[in-house]
This record gives sequence, C-alpha cells and structure tokens, in this order.
Amino acid sequence: MTLNGPMKTLISSDQIQQRIAEMGHDISQDYRDRNPVLVGVLRGSFVFLADLIRAITIPLEVDFISVESYGSQKNSSGVVRLLQDLNTNIKGRDVILVEDIVDSGITLSYLIDNLKTRGPASLVICALLDKKERRQKEPGILKYVGFTIPDKFVIGYGLDHAQQYRNLPYVSWVEEE
Repeated sequence: MTLNGPMKTLISSDQIQQRIAEMGHDISQDYRDRNPVLVGVLRGSFVFLADLIRAITIPLEVDFISVESYGSQKNSSGVVRLLQDLNTNIKGRDVILVEDIVDSGITLSYLIDNLKTRGPASLVICALLDKKERRQKEPGILKYVGFTIPDKFVIGYGLDHAQQYRNLPYVSWVEEE
C-alpha cells in the first residue's frame, strides 16, 4: 500500500467542523441535566473527541480507554486487547463511547460488552465515521454518526496508517497498490 501523489479529500475540514457542531448540539440537548461521561477510544478518537467536547455546552466528564485489534495492519486481526482501562467509575452514569470509525464492529462490540458489565445507566456510541460495508458484527447503539463513508482505508483527522497522517485536518484515503 502506498500513498500516491497528492492527498484526495474525502471529507473536508469545514464539513467535519460543521457536522461536529451539529453532533455537539444534539448531545447537549439529549443529555441536558445529565453530566455524561464521554469515553474516547485511543488513539484514533482523540482529535474528534477534543473538537466534540468543545461543541457540547453541558457539563461532562472525559475518560479514555485504549484497545488494539489492528496493530500496524489495514484489517482487524479479530483479537481485541485492552491496553488502557478507564479511571472513571461509570456505574449508574450515562456513557457516550466516542470512536473515530466504526468498521468491522469487532472492537466496538468488545468495548460495549466490557463497559456494560460496569453498570452504566446508559451506553451509546458516537462515531465520526461509519463504514457499514465492512461490518462483521453490530456493535450496539450507534446513536451519533458524523458521516457514512465508502469502503476505503481512510486517514487524517486522528485516523492513521502505521501511526502516520493523524495530523491531517481532513479525511483522505489510502490508494491500493
């Protein structure tokens, strides 16, 4: 796999910021007076999560969880490992799991099952990108979605290829060789 020539924009920075403002408004309305915990799935979600929390106008808490199912590969291995757990007790709390992309659904299904055992009052998913064509397992309640995208390997805005390109302010894709 190589990056051929100039990056092609799939979703522009302006489109991303507009959609995040809308999602932040929706979350603020849906969770008013509820103080949700937004749980960012590291590493890919950190850019999205940072912009999303600034678009939310209600009190909230933030925590992070880190899992691995891809390594440096393009496709999920199907084996999910918990690398970093939450510091927050989510029992009885409203939890919004924030993910960069829902792809196969394997990683998110693992996370949802794991977090449900901790007794949250509610648990939903907020994802910047949804790649439905690749779904192998439905992860649960995908309540907030930024964009549905085609089956391309995407990079930028927090998403990487071999830990590179997270810093692009837009979403692009990697051309196949």
